[in-house]
Amino acid sequence: MSLTLFALLLCFSHIAADAQSEEREAFVGFKGGFSLPNLVSGDEQEITRDYKSRLAPNFGAFADVGLTKRVSIQIGIDYAPQGGKRDGIQPITQPLPGLPPLPPGAFYFADFENTAKLEYLEVPVMFKYTWRRESGPEPYINGGPYTGFLLKATQETRGSSTIYVDRNGTPLLIPPTNQPLPPIPFDADTDVIESLNRVNFGITGGGGVRFPYKKDYLFIDVRASYGLTTLQKDTINNGKSRTGNLVISFGYAFKVKGR
Repeated sequence: MSLTLFALLLCFSHIAADAQSEEREAFVGFKGGFSLPNLVSGDEQEITRDYKSRLAPNFGAFADVGLTKRVSIQIGIDYAPQGGKRDGIQPITQPLPGLPPLPPGAFYFADFENTAKLEYLEVPVMFKYTWRRESGPEPYINGGPYTGFLLKATQETRGSSTIYVDRNGTPLLIPPTNQPLPPIPFDADTDVIESLNRVNFGITGGGGVRFPYKKDYLFIDVRASYGLTTLQKDTINNGKSRTGNLVISFGYAFKVKGR
C-alpha cells in the first residue's frame, strides 16, 4: 500500500514539475490499422453465444493536447467496426415458412456461416502518459472512455443446411416418412439496426511507442476496448451482447503548437 502511494506521489510530482517548466504541446494526427472485434455474452444465452473475432479495418483522426511535458489528453474520431462471426450449428433467428412457430426462447437450428457486422463512429477521450527521452523511441500508455454511434448493422448468413431441433445436430423429421428436410439456403444480408441501441458507451486503453521525427512523431498503438452498453433493445428475445475489440494502429502526428 505504501509503495503504491509513493508511486502515485512520484507521478503527481512529475506532472506538477512539468506543468511549471514546459510549454504545452499539441498535435493532430491520423492513424489506420486493423481490429479484431468480437461480441461478448454469456454461454447461457443461446442466441448470442459462441461468437468469435473477425478481422476488420480501423482508422481515424485525433488531437493530442499536452497538459504537461509527459501527460496529454487525446480526443479522437474513429471508424470502428464491431461484431463477430459464428459458424456451425446455431439457432435460426428468422421465421421459417412451413414450420410451426416456437415459443419465446426456443429455436430451430441449422449449420451455416453467420457474421454480425456493426459499423460505429467512435469518439474516445483518453489520458496519455509518455516517457519522454532526449532521443529515440518514447513508450506511452493511454486510457479513458469512449462513445460509439451506430451507423450500420448487418447480419450476413451463408450456406445451406437441413433443420435441427437442437445444437447437438438432431435432425427435424417430417412425417409420415420421418425423413430430414432437404437442405435449404441461408444466403441473406439482413439489416438489424432497428433491433440495436444506436449509442454504445465503453472504456478503452492500451499503449504504444512513438518515434519522434523532427517536430512530429510516428507511432505504433495497441489498444483494447470493452462496451458497457447492451447492444440489443429487446434483451428477452434477442439476448444480451456487448462489444469487445483489439486494435493495432500505425499513424503520424503533426505538431501544431509548442517548441
